[in-house]
Amino acid sequence: MSDIFQFLTPLFVLLILGGVFVGIIFGSIPGMTATMAVAVCLPITYSLGLNNGMALLLGLYVGGISGGLVPAILLGIPGTPSSITTTLDGYPMAQQGHAEKALKIGICASLVGGLVSLVILNFFAPTLANFAIKFSYVEKFLIIFFALTVMAALSSDMLMGIFSGVLGIFISLIGTYDVTNGGNGHWRLIPPGTEYWLQDGFSLLPVLIGLFGLAAILEEAQIGVPPGLKGSNVDVGKRERFSLKVFNGQWINLIRSGCIGTFVGILPGVGGSAASILSYSNAKTFSKHPERFGKGEPAGVIASESGNNGLTGGALVPLLSLGIPGDSTTALLIGAFTLQGIQVGPLFIGNNPQTWDAIIWAMLIANIAMFVMMYFAIRYFAKVVMIPKHILFPIILMMCVVGAYTINYGIMFDVWTLLIFGIFGWLMSRLKLEVAPFIIGFILGPSAEVYFVKTLESFGDVTIFFTKSPIAVVLWLMIIGSIAGSVWLNRSASKKKAELENKDH
Repeated sequence: MSDIFQFLTPLFVLLILGGVFVGIIFGSIPGMTATMAVAVCLPITYSLGLNNGMALLLGLYVGGISGGLVPAILLGIPGTPSSITTTLDGYPMAQQGHAEKALKIGICASLVGGLVSLVILNFFAPTLANFAIKFSYVEKFLIIFFALTVMAALSSDMLMGIFSGVLGIFISLIGTYDVTNGGNGHWRLIPPGTEYWLQDGFSLLPVLIGLFGLAAILEEAQIGVPPGLKGSNVDVGKRERFSLKVFNGQWINLIRSGCIGTFVGILPGVGGSAASILSYSNAKTFSKHPERFGKGEPAGVIASESGNNGLTGGALVPLLSLGIPGDSTTALLIGAFTLQGIQVGPLFIGNNPQTWDAIIWAMLIANIAMFVMMYFAIRYFAKVVMIPKHILFPIILMMCVVGAYTINYGIMFDVWTLLIFGIFGWLMSRLKLEVAPFIIGFILGPSAEVYFVKTLESFGDVTIFFTKSPIAVVLWLMIIGSIAGSVWLNRSASKKKAELENKDH
């Protein structure tokens, strides 16, 4: 018990509470996501140390995901991508005069989803890590390959998902192959004249801040303020007596949706929108009254919010046990570990038991804090959606630039990296590229290269990738299944699209 109090300090708790509070504000403002909150605050963690830094970032993560329900219910605009299905029933409930009821249903469901995912994280991640310790370079390369195929399979466009992941790997290989990894230090993929700046490639943290911070500002600045928000005053409506009786008959829906969200979080690069959509679809399928969905059905809000908060713990499972981020926000958490000189992977939990305990406690406190803050102060958080963006964006932009400049002790090229990838991230949506596969490919590319080269150095034959061990065979079967599934999903989507077009004609 004394070990707990080594990290469970007043500062640790205050950072979680502050992170949750700021995260809720970011999530409550349309276009300002949990990922953006973590990206902007990432440089701050350098001076806090690993445990306190993770406390702040996990608070931001939980608060940001949960805060998205506020504009989804009050305005019909999802505050974060994970709240997209919350609008389907939450907004109709608000229009019917039950805004406060819908908000509190979503807040309670968010708490349950977060706690379900935390239980699964606590028991499943160490087991998976212990299993992954047995992996050789062959299995480590194949698990990264599998992660990339899963991302492609679950992208909105399979080919674009594959291309985005490969592009991320390609850009990550700019620089020199480090001699510490068995390389000869020769330059590769470096444009002439840029050797001085790119000998070590693009720094991870400015790339992350650019893609998820600056790009979001550019995107929102282009969209501007929706006409319905100009000069309007958001009102939760009349106070309603809230009772937990609304969850009678919904406990299976609550737990099932939390488990679905956790499972989706474990799949690399899928994201919260898929978690909420799958949870909502399942709730509608198993409901005795599916016709009520989309018209103000509380079960729809329950499924969506339990599912998207289930993502939070699930996405940490592959990150902490395999070193593979589960979504874009956990990809940013790798930056926090990098700042502290810690490498996540199969050995992380065993080598850092105190940090592992700190993460579990931080997630627990963050979920409880999120519930208390939002449940008792939801009428005040509802006002947040009206903060003028012309005031907000310059402050966030300044934080992005200062963070990128100071993160590697004042290198100006990191600011240019922020600008380059900020503009690139803004262009990605216009080019139909997928951000999550790109950034996870960028993060995993160097590791995949090292594992591939080390395998060839050790065995000298590519056939070893197919014959090394039973684990390798199982991984190949999973890879083939993932590719086959992606082809099937792509064809099914094409058929449905063709059928809809024929009906229109």
